[in-house]
Amino acid sequence: MTSSRAEPTLFERIAAREIPARIVAETDRVIAFHDIAPKAPVHVVVTPKTGEYRNVVELAAGDPALLAELVEVSRSIASELADGQFRLVFNTGEGAGQTIFHVHAHLLAGGLEEATLAGA
Repeated sequence: MTSSRAEPTLFERIAAREIPARIVAETDRVIAFHDIAPKAPVHVVVTPKTGEYRNVVELAAGDPALLAELVEVSRSIASELADGQFRLVFNTGEGAGQTIFHVHAHLLAGGLEEATLAGA
């Protein structure tokens, strides 16, 4: 798990088990864990283990199969935790609220009327 940056991203460190997280799903290339500051009753971060892609646009262009796997992992988690109903949010760019520049999706479910994702 390496990125083009000198230091591993927060999410690469979680995938490497250097930083603890409440992991809910994992494949060879994707990891999912509960957000530490949830914005909804179900709030799970789903991300590739690699830090190669900064946002969903880069991921879609560089590895569409990995993006599809990320979506499939999200669907599976939502089936288990939220009766299959969910919102999948990608913040792309600082102006859109992205603060960790390692592509990741926020899977949100339950009580979404008030859910916002600034700063994720």
